[in-house]
Amino acid sequence: MRACVQRVSEASVTVDGQVVGRIGPGLMVLLGVRFDDQPRDALFLAQKLVGLRIFEDEQGKMNRSLQDTAGQMLVVSQFTLLGDCRQGRRPSFVAAAPPELAETLYEAFVAAVREQGITVATGRFRAQMNVALVNQGPVTLLLDTKNGQMAG
Repeated sequence: MRACVQRVSEASVTVDGQVVGRIGPGLMVLLGVRFDDQPRDALFLAQKLVGLRIFEDEQGKMNRSLQDTAGQMLVVSQFTLLGDCRQGRRPSFVAAAPPELAETLYEAFVAAVREQGITVATGRFRAQMNVALVNQGPVTLLLDTKNGQMAG
């Protein structure tokens, strides 16, 4: 799984002119599912993000997690995160999971975050969405369960 994570003061996602998900302070997560991802990837990534210390403490240091701050999470499916742009001018999406697997693992990720007591809003899987956010910091991180960016 690949995630683009942004610390936000607010974020929302709109489908067909209607807001389907909205959060206040927390994390905006664009989530891409790879063809070889497993349920353990969803659980691992959910635990990692909920505990990731990227919120400032009283001294202004990034030392607090989403749980510590009672923050919320907005999760939007984003298969284009798996786009490979190394050749040609059009991205290849062969690494992206087929929709049925991607939706199952996307839902598993959302459930795993909720099980940790986090309020989660979502986009609508396979819909054309408009995402709005206020990136706080700005803080933006890329995490990937396959390439060692989350070892440890």
